[in-house]
Amino acid sequence: MTLTRSRTLWLRTEPLHAVIYFEERCRDLGRSLGLKGFWMGYFAARTAPMGPIEAGPATASLGVFAPTMVERALPSAWQYASPGRIVEERAACTARALRALVPDIEDQAIALCPPLAAMVEDAPSLSRPLFAANRDVSERADPVQRLWQLVTCVREFRGDAHVSVLADHGLDACEAVVLAAATGRVDPDTIRHDRGWGEQEWAHAMDRLRGRGLLDGDGHITEHGRTERESVEDATDRLSARLLRPLAARDADTLLAALERPVREILAADLIPFPNPIGLPRPTG
Repeated sequence: MTLTRSRTLWLRTEPLHAVIYFEERCRDLGRSLGLKGFWMGYFAARTAPMGPIEAGPATASLGVFAPTMVERALPSAWQYASPGRIVEERAACTARALRALVPDIEDQAIALCPPLAAMVEDAPSLSRPLFAANRDVSERADPVQRLWQLVTCVREFRGDAHVSVLADHGLDACEAVVLAAATGRVDPDTIRHDRGWGEQEWAHAMDRLRGRGLLDGDGHITEHGRTERESVEDATDRLSARLLRPLAARDADTLLAALERPVREILAADLIPFPNPIGLPRPTG
């Protein structure tokens, strides 16, 4: 049951976080701050809570991006906008987007923030760099900004766990993306481009996965590969379940039910495409 709640927590917080990637004005946040293009804005906004970080530690923390892609954005992004300014602007932008998408989001935020804050405040930060950095900037007077920042903490806690699991399974960044694409979880061509991997790097990663029996000769995922990928997801769920520890089972279920309403409205707006590069599955039912 804990693992089921952990996966459900992701499904009901990721769409709230994802407005920063898919809502039109949020997608233009970087350009509005003088940054050069969407991807410089993405890397700057994603890592801004960590301060003026260099490309190397940013690449290690993000986990699945090609180093050359990150290097094109960082640290040069900080010449155009400071991390502190980006943190403030992304909070304001996402709050505006959520208010437009979910008209009563402020009332919902007032109810949702206390249990989310209890989880975030209780969670350990060791080996969770993106989570720790976002928690440090999560105090917000505006309840909708605070809601977005708290679900971002939840999201990055899971993301930090996922990167650790990939490393534990002996998957490098490109191999992890190739294996995810082979499951049909994400579109191969789109995700290769969006994560910055060249065709040769992709082909070499496929060769390495074939050598481990995770892909067959045609590049299709094997049963062993599917089991390995499911093991990665299960381990991510297990580590992410730590977030729910402060809540009694009944309170956790109440929170998950309350999160369903704003998420349903966001998904109904067709803001998030399916398939998508964040791996969010199409809702059923």
